[in-house]
Amino acid sequence: MTTPALLPLSGRRLPPLNLGASAFPHHRATLRLSEKFILLLILSAFITLCFGAFFFLPDSSKHKRFDLGLEDVLIPHVDTSKGGKNLGGFLIHGQGHDEHRHREEEERLRNKIRADHEKALEEAKEKLKKSRDEIQAEIQTEKNKVVQELKKKDSKPLPPVPLPNLIGINSGEPSDPDIREKRNKIKEMMKHAWDNYRQYGWGHNELKPIARKGHSTNIFGNSQMGATIVDALDTLYIMGLHDEFREGQEWIDKNLDFSVNSEVSVFEVNIRFIGGLLAAYYLSGQEVFKIKAVQLAGKLLPAFNTPTGIPWAMVNLKSGVGRNWGWASAGSSILAEFGTLHMEFVHLSYLTGDPVYYNKVMHIRKLLQKMDRPNGLYPNYLNPRTGRWGQHHTSVGGLGDSFYEYLLKAWLMSDKMDTEARKMYDDAIEAIEKHLIRKSNGGLTFIGEWKNGHLERKMGHLTCFAGGMFALGADGSRDDKAGHYLQLGAEIAHTCHESYDRTTLKLGPEAFKFDGGVEAVAVRQNEKYYILRPEVIETYWYMWRFTHDPKYRQWGWEATQAIDKYCRVSGGFSGVKDVYSSSPTYDDVQQSFFLAETLKYLYLLFSNDDLLPLDNWVFNTEAHPLPVLHLANTTLSGNPAYR
Repeated sequence: MTTPALLPLSGRRLPPLNLGASAFPHHRATLRLSEKFILLLILSAFITLCFGAFFFLPDSSKHKRFDLGLEDVLIPHVDTSKGGKNLGGFLIHGQGHDEHRHREEEERLRNKIRADHEKALEEAKEKLKKSRDEIQAEIQTEKNKVVQELKKKDSKPLPPVPLPNLIGINSGEPSDPDIREKRNKIKEMMKHAWDNYRQYGWGHNELKPIARKGHSTNIFGNSQMGATIVDALDTLYIMGLHDEFREGQEWIDKNLDFSVNSEVSVFEVNIRFIGGLLAAYYLSGQEVFKIKAVQLAGKLLPAFNTPTGIPWAMVNLKSGVGRNWGWASAGSSILAEFGTLHMEFVHLSYLTGDPVYYNKVMHIRKLLQKMDRPNGLYPNYLNPRTGRWGQHHTSVGGLGDSFYEYLLKAWLMSDKMDTEARKMYDDAIEAIEKHLIRKSNGGLTFIGEWKNGHLERKMGHLTCFAGGMFALGADGSRDDKAGHYLQLGAEIAHTCHESYDRTTLKLGPEAFKFDGGVEAVAVRQNEKYYILRPEVIETYWYMWRFTHDPKYRQWGWEATQAIDKYCRVSGGFSGVKDVYSSSPTYDDVQQSFFLAETLKYLYLLFSNDDLLPLDNWVFNTEAHPLPVLHLANTTLSGNPAYR
């Protein structure tokens, strides 16, 4: 993305930062030596070792023997003076015999070292007769052996667990031919995005569709981890694109490697990779996805090694060293990042039988419950060293958003047994409604941001997910306020639709104001971009599921047409830099979340409700569906709600 501030603005999404080419090929190139020279170095080291052993072996005759702990041994002595018939006594068999034996041992050892030395020299001569290509091939063979051994160690089978009741995986075909045609169009857009990534960016994290090459950002470190492949798998599956799904599965099986020296965002890797792999496992039943998810989760655990147990934002997958974003309120961790781990980590404990993942996220919850909250609001920043809040900035958009979403979804995913999570959600939403939600002069309901006691009358595209969240949480809300929260969801959906409708391209800006005569319109140039974000369409889909009001399908189709018209290029789909311009420029990034979320929510919007029904599935914040864990199947006991 080409935002001027290349910083993580959200729990739901960290804007990308292009770091250029991977550091690893460059590193290998700068350190490259000829293989022959390397062999000579190894050989000389071996020779030095041999001669060292030859000349500097200690004189073992000067040391006590380790024979039964006796210095001397008594042996019988035949008195030959008496004709050899009688035993005249005993001789002391001691030091003289020992010295002779040790001289023989040392001579044998010297001979062995000489023989080994001559053998090594002969082998080295033979190696040096080989061509460069032959030597490289041998080195590669040895490397492959080591890699295969490591894979065997990492791929130990996980304990079998009963799969939850999986309903609605291969259904949803609408009977209305018009709706079916629209759904097929969205499937064609998915195929266009995937095929171009497959051709031009395969294995890279994302695609530059105009430059037609791979793209990556700082959230994935400097490694090619195939983020688009992992993120897109479940969308491919539910669309019936099974050949493409198998391509992705094969790449993951052979190439997805987490033992790389790469610093990644714990939050982004959790929601995109662990969430994506778990969803692919539940949908397809293929064990490789579960195994990879557990391997990756193990690499994230060192991030929790802080004085408070609140994880670092970033962790190096190889070293386990963690740190926070430098800009985040004096080294704080971010609410929407450490608060958006619960769904995936509960499923990891469920699938492995290992409570460590569950315990990590429950520790975070317990710590938050003990803390004072200004005006009942959760600030976006928490210092992992001191356990104190950072600056008092509260948002339902970037930096805060998915924390509230995961409180609600923890309750739903537990088959509504985790009442502790539901209470935390209800308390938080009451405070948000009191302090952050307002109506504009023109009658538009919006959610502002609280900054040091002041309400900023600005709403981000990311905040638009909240319409769907309010609708999803309406059933089960306290004081019989289900109707109120469903209406609130509808009002947010309307406001966010207005932010799209008031642009030239009919695509929504990154953020929009409600000041004076300006309503639902971006004011700053650096807030006018659209990077294929899903949040508005996500809310349309939830509102459609709960109301079946046809306007949500109409609004979703408007967005589909606008994306296809203004974001589609021959090499895929790109974000645009100004939604108010009739001739916008492209940012040349096809985000992985476009395939994971935007196209999935559009496809579901034009599918029947029996595809991934909400009574059985809960979507993580990257739109990866995870099954509800019914009480009979759950192995978790740390929370009383699960007992």
